[in-house]
Amino acid sequence: MSDENTNGGRRQVRGRVISNKMEKTVVVQVERTVKHARYHKYIKQVRSFKAHDEDNSCKVNDLVVIEESRPLSRTKRWRVIERVVTSTVEA
Repeated sequence: MSDENTNGGRRQVRGRVISNKMEKTVVVQVERTVKHARYHKYIKQVRSFKAHDEDNSCKVNDLVVIEESRPLSRTKRWRVIERVVTSTVEA
């Protein structure tokens, strides 16, 4: 589920919004599959990032693309670039 590109040294990943309770901030969960070194099985790794959402437009369950940026706060280092799929159910 993660698409890693390099745009001038800035990574872009795709994930799902799991929380939008903060002002101008969303929590995005990024899933990726990794092959286990010993057992050669593919396992899912999940990681959450706090991303800057300037106009508070993202809702829970939206699929978004986030991009690395300069530190915006103590824990926020990503920006929402675009909303790929908008959720229809209010959470």
